[in-house]
Amino acid sequence: MSIELSFHGGAGTVTGSRHLLTAGGSSVLVDCGLFQGLKELRLMNWEKRSFDIDAIDHLLLTHAHIDHAGYLPRLVKLGYGGVVHCTPATRDLAGILLLDSAKIQEEDARYANRKKFSKHHPALPLYDTDDAQAAFERLRPVAYDTWLRLDAHLEARFFNAGHILGSAHVEVRARSGSDRLTVVFSGDVGRYDMPLHPDPTPPPACDFLVIESTYGDRDHDPMPFIEQLKKPLRQTIERGGTVLIPSFAVARAQLVTLLLREAMDNGDIPTVPIHVDSPMAVNTTQLYGKYLNDENLDAEIVGEGKDRLFPEEVHFHRTVGESRALNEQTGPRIVISSSGMLTGGRVLHHLKRLLPDANNLIVLVGFQAAGTRGRALLEGARQLKMHGEMVPVEAQFMSVHGLSAHADRRGLIRWLKSGEGLPKTVFVVHGEPEASQALAALIEKELSIRAVVPRLGSHFDLLAPAPD
Repeated sequence: MSIELSFHGGAGTVTGSRHLLTAGGSSVLVDCGLFQGLKELRLMNWEKRSFDIDAIDHLLLTHAHIDHAGYLPRLVKLGYGGVVHCTPATRDLAGILLLDSAKIQEEDARYANRKKFSKHHPALPLYDTDDAQAAFERLRPVAYDTWLRLDAHLEARFFNAGHILGSAHVEVRARSGSDRLTVVFSGDVGRYDMPLHPDPTPPPACDFLVIESTYGDRDHDPMPFIEQLKKPLRQTIERGGTVLIPSFAVARAQLVTLLLREAMDNGDIPTVPIHVDSPMAVNTTQLYGKYLNDENLDAEIVGEGKDRLFPEEVHFHRTVGESRALNEQTGPRIVISSSGMLTGGRVLHHLKRLLPDANNLIVLVGFQAAGTRGRALLEGARQLKMHGEMVPVEAQFMSVHGLSAHADRRGLIRWLKSGEGLPKTVFVVHGEPEASQALAALIEKELSIRAVVPRLGSHFDLLAPAPD
């Protein structure tokens, strides 16, 4: 009998989180993320998995972000027949994100076929809307801090991670014969003292902890968002330009909109139309409204009421027709559209039009993974490839920090230390190699516990003695 932990995604990379825990012949897959970014990573979504789908007895989702849940429709398409446990809000959000992901892939495949720039004939989506709907129907909601008995060998419960609506870290208790141990999976750890979401709940006592490291090698800029953006945004508006903010549709778009409207109301920046051009962002904003009086959201937001989530003079665009009409309007105005890393979706059509004009301003407001167009901009690219064409970079560009929903390295250490005692081993995942290695070194230095950075496909016997 054994208890083993293996890593099939989110190891050596900041995407595609998939962690498999087996105990007493039972197995649970924690997260089922899509690989994103570099082409070599995206191609991994099409390759044979390093685990047997038929061997997965249970599946838990920490939250609905595509890098943690976006492979689920493909897994169901390939034969996974079990249920998927998550929090109620995660289930609601997944219904939006998975369908949106499928639609984007379908649209991109159709566009590639129409323009004939794909190397594959015909270009096919990884999964379609029917697959996404089938995956959504397998989701089963479980409230925070409620024990879920999976079988005789495994039980689990969720705690609020403070990252996005419904996000959780997961405590799993595993049994194999007379051996018992506890593994906690952090999911994505939220930040302290931020609007929209509460602080992350401390981790429960555990033997092993799997922790993300998206920002494991850096600290967030303490300068407020509006202070960073105020001068260049005012200059862009005065010259009649358009400000394009590629933004993640969940949590980030809502926070950016809220802060921009407050800045306009306070006179910090001129009042111009704000357009949220993303069906997913519009639907997510409505879903946040559903949970206003729930523990998912920060008390200040609840106290202020729905006005702060649905500000005045903000225009929401759902349909393709509305998006096309917006893409023909000149500035000054602010357009918020997904995706946040410029990997696909409507934002590419706005970017393609706005990027060659020096009067416009592109503002990145989140993490940009290696291989994405957002990262290329950060690294000084003078042209970007979109829809088979090379588009020159002439627009003004800036990266604004401090809005990330991820804890930075100090926040991760703070969260780890906030629990009841420390684990004997920490596995550092879901980060680029430098970030994961840096956080592992910091954990060992400050907390004097073992920190391991697993490789993709690596297996660990959790009952074996730890090496000296």
